[in-house]
Amino acid sequence: MRIPPTLLYSPQHLWAKPTSNGVWEAGITDYAQDLLGDIVFIEPPSIGTALAAGKTCGLVESVKTGSDLHALVDGDVVEINQALLNNPELMNEDPYQAWIFKFTPHGDALENQLMSATDYKIYIDGL
Repeated sequence: MRIPPTLLYSPQHLWAKPTSNGVWEAGITDYAQDLLGDIVFIEPPSIGTALAAGKTCGLVESVKTGSDLHALVDGDVVEINQALLNNPELMNEDPYQAWIFKFTPHGDALENQLMSATDYKIYIDGL
């Protein structure tokens, strides 16, 4: 199970990575894609969506089940990964390159709101 040390994580198995100008990428973790199995559909949040931490903002469906996407933090969606709409299986191939949406958070210090890689590993080991 890969857990890149440079990313931040949520209890709902999403990761966040800073890009530039205060914009962050978000996607599902290796743990999540492994649980879901073969991903066949994604419904990302729309551009302009106001995110509320922990609240449902999209959907990922696999051959096994559907799973809600939950916002990592409060913020606004600024971009979605169009490539995933036609090729959702990219999330199975490399979940840490297949970001789902980009967002600008409200406020700073995401490090205080999300888990480090070490904390996330401890969290999933306890599940």
